[in-house]
Amino acid sequence: MKAFSETERQEFLAATHVAVLSVATADGRPPATVPIWYEYTPGGDIRVTTSASSRKAKLIERAGAVSLAVQREEPPYQYVVVEGTVVDSEPTPREFHEAIAIKYLGEAGARTFMQNFEGMESTLFTIRPDRWITADFRGVL
Repeated sequence: MKAFSETERQEFLAATHVAVLSVATADGRPPATVPIWYEYTPGGDIRVTTSASSRKAKLIERAGAVSLAVQREEPPYQYVVVEGTVVDSEPTPREFHEAIAIKYLGEAGARTFMQNFEGMESTLFTIRPDRWITADFRGVL
């Protein structure tokens, strides 16, 4: 196993993967851990959106920091874990919802997705990557 180079880890994170987001809780329960869509451009911040009234949104607001794990689920296994600080939160613009739905579902799926979530209030969180952990099993498995 080897670590990704900086360029490799940023390119891997920028590709389309479903991430797993973890955020601390304050009630003695383990960290809240959920799959989530995300947007990332190499060298920038990570952006995720969730229902404004969800437990996840409230925990992210309170904690101010999250971990995000992204993996390749078939051999050769690869993953990037990012620990980051929440640097901004705002109501999610419709354009962001549309763009991320198209990224994950394609044009037709995004239309259906947008119809199902019409009128839902959501929060867009911007996360600054602070620490990276990577693994690349190419050439090993």
